[in-house]
Amino acid sequence: MSVAELTGAVRIERAFAGPRAEKRLAIAVYLTVGYPEPSATGVLARAALDGGADVIELGVPFSDPLADGATVQRASEVALRNGTTLERCVAEGAALVRERDAAVLLMGYTNPFLRYPGGLIGFAAQASHAGLAGIIVPDLPAEESAEFDDALDPAGLARIDLYAPTTPDERLARLAPRSRGFVYCVSLTGVTGARRSLGADVADLVRRVRARTALPIVVGFGISGPEQVAALRGVADGIAVGSAALDVVANAPSADRAAALRTFVASLAKAGRG
Repeated sequence: MSVAELTGAVRIERAFAGPRAEKRLAIAVYLTVGYPEPSATGVLARAALDGGADVIELGVPFSDPLADGATVQRASEVALRNGTTLERCVAEGAALVRERDAAVLLMGYTNPFLRYPGGLIGFAAQASHAGLAGIIVPDLPAEESAEFDDALDPAGLARIDLYAPTTPDERLARLAPRSRGFVYCVSLTGVTGARRSLGADVADLVRRVRARTALPIVVGFGISGPEQVAALRGVADGIAVGSAALDVVANAPSADRAAALRTFVASLAKAGRG
């Protein structure tokens, strides 16, 4: 079976089936493509998978990352200076799928997807051919996603919805049943970035979302280490870590980056097992 014959929904379902059977949290790791240098992405992604990651989120660098904190902003600036494009992100994802048969999503802002050669239809065709599982678009409300969904759904790609603690029940009831792949619960209001503690109402948000969808629920934004992961056992189905992973990469000597990231992800995976 070629990579294109496995839909994004199936790839995501497989990624969560193992953790569910093993009664552990799924681990999603975010890495900005082209950071710290163009050749680093594949090496770091493989290290994250070796450390126990179940899903890889490849960040598409953007000049105005309004949902991101300082860590991802700096990584995006470096990646853009390194010439990273959305086409390059698709290619990196394709290489990872071919080599590791991994569940790979792209996480980026609306504009680069709209400007892709051939528009959204062109992007969906290339992403599907690459074997990508889907996309996460933080600045695209679900209510305004019809153009994206019309292009992605026929290509078998999932568009992952994000909901925050401030999302009212009425909106969840209207939109959550239409979600695809998994649901991303933002643990707190504000931008991305590693924090020492999660929002006090994250468990309530997960509970409210779970009442309206059978899809896996992933908690992200603010995850910084094993303590937060352990606190989410029995609450969520998975966690997503981004800024903390990038901080590990930034703080390690260049020769040790992959090993440092692998060790960090392994510590999260261990905490997710209980």
